[in-house]
This record gives sequence, structure tokens and C-alpha cells, in this order.
Amino acid sequence: MLPDPVTKALSTELMKQADLVVVTGSQSNVRAGYSSGTPALGVGAGNVAVIVDASADCDDAAAKVMRSKIFDHATSCSSENSLIILESVYERMLTALAREGGVLLTGAEKATLQGAMFPDGHLSPAVTAQPVVKICSVAGLTRPELTGAKCLMVEEAGTGRSHPFSGEKLSPVLTIYRARDFDHACAIMRGIYAYMGNGHSCGIHTRDDAHVERLGREMTVCRVIVNQAHAIANGGNFDNGLPFSLSMGCGTWGRNSFSENLNYRHFMNITRVVRTVPPREPALSEVFGDYWAKHGQ
Repeated sequence: MLPDPVTKALSTELMKQADLVVVTGSQSNVRAGYSSGTPALGVGAGNVAVIVDASADCDDAAAKVMRSKIFDHATSCSSENSLIILESVYERMLTALAREGGVLLTGAEKATLQGAMFPDGHLSPAVTAQPVVKICSVAGLTRPELTGAKCLMVEEAGTGRSHPFSGEKLSPVLTIYRARDFDHACAIMRGIYAYMGNGHSCGIHTRDDAHVERLGREMTVCRVIVNQAHAIANGGNFDNGLPFSLSMGCGTWGRNSFSENLNYRHFMNITRVVRTVPPREPALSEVFGDYWAKHGQ
């Protein structure tokens, strides 16, 4: 530990003297760790988006989303920031979320909240890690249903810097998207990660294994969480096999050097004793056969 007052110079020297640097927080912190000259493991920004598919159990999904979303005032990098709900279950899912304590803002209330949460285009520290009642006080939202809610919900259609609710909010505010079909849901998810959270994690509530596999093959994320409370599951749980962790590697998609949940194995040096074994050398046709068939030799 560094003594007070902690300075950048002291932090830089500590990183130089350490054997391994693990960096979380802002991307500038991560870049500093990578440039310290010491082997470094840095993590990427979170901005979890979750699809509620047409085959989802909406009551189960709503209970899990709300449990995850309000955990620690939504400060986990694995907390749901956006729900992408298929048209066919949209109203049913909103009703289920309302039963769990979510309240949907009107268009005017959304504009008011946006001004308070993103006064200069960036997330205000006045609302981060705060309960709903404090956020409403900061924003000047007085509707009784809002101040008594567990989570505020805003409908959104766009992604990117001009739609700040499509980013990470670090507060019990959940962005809701309506998707025409699964193709549209995937397009929305890609737009969200093109803006923020690339490489981190996504989720889906579904009974359709083909849709799960499609997310695993197409989305630029290192974890796809299926039918689980995302913030609880993503950091490892006894029922899903992920290593317990508060730091998630995001691979090269998130400009990280690893893509796993950071765990004890990353702090170990392993010695391998190497002896000869019968060779298993593939033929060139096994390695390049599919490519040659498609493009020629």
C-alpha cells in the first residue's frame, strides 16, 4: 500500500518495483499499467447488454435482472445497463419488471434525468452509486412512483455518444430497447458495444440454444451469460463454473492482454517439465484444407 498522499509518481514507482501489475478503474489507469515496464493485467470497461428473447420466462428474467441491477447500487462492471426486449414479449417483460420494482420514465422525465446524469455529456459523480431516491432528488424528479422505485427505466432507440443512456451508468438506471426480432436485437447489441463495453460480457434470457450459440459466435464479448442474474453470475458462481472474480479480462476487443475472469492462476508461475512424446504432426491438408477448397492453393 502507498502512504497518503498517493500521487501518480508514487503509483508509477510502485508499478516499476512490483513483479506483476493488476489494474482496474479507468482506461487511463489500465494504459498506465501496460506502459509501466512491468508485466500487467488490465481490465476493460463494462456496459452489459442483455437480450430478453421471445422464448424467455419473463417473470424469471425480471426477478434475476432486478436482483442483479440493484446489487451495490449497480456499481458492478457486470451490472445490466441495457435490456433489449423482443417485440413479442415487450409489454409482458415491462409488466414483470414493474412487479419487481422498476418504474418506466415518461419522455419528459427521461430528458430531465439525462440532463442531471450527463450534464456535460459525461456521467456525473452525483448520481453514481446512489439509490433511486437520491438520483430523483438530484434530478428533480418528484413523481411518487419514481422515488419509491428500486430501479428507474428509460426507453431508448439509438446508441452512441448522442444517446448517453446506451452507455454504462453505474446507478440503478436501466435502459430499455424494443427489438423487432432477434436479428434486430443483435444489431442493437452490436451498436451498444461499438460505443462502450466491447469485449466485456453480454447476456440472454431464452430457451433457444441456437440464439445462445449465435451470440457466442458473433458478439465481441468474452462471456455470454445465459438465464442468470448477470452481476452475480459473471463474477463466478457455484452453479456456473466461472472463476470467482471482480475483474474481467476483455481480450483484444477491450485492448486487454487476457480474456478470462482474473483469478488465482494469473498470480502463479508454473514450471513445466518437458519430455518427448510420440509426435502428432498434422498434414498440411488438415491445417489448410478448408481454406484451399474455398480459395485455392
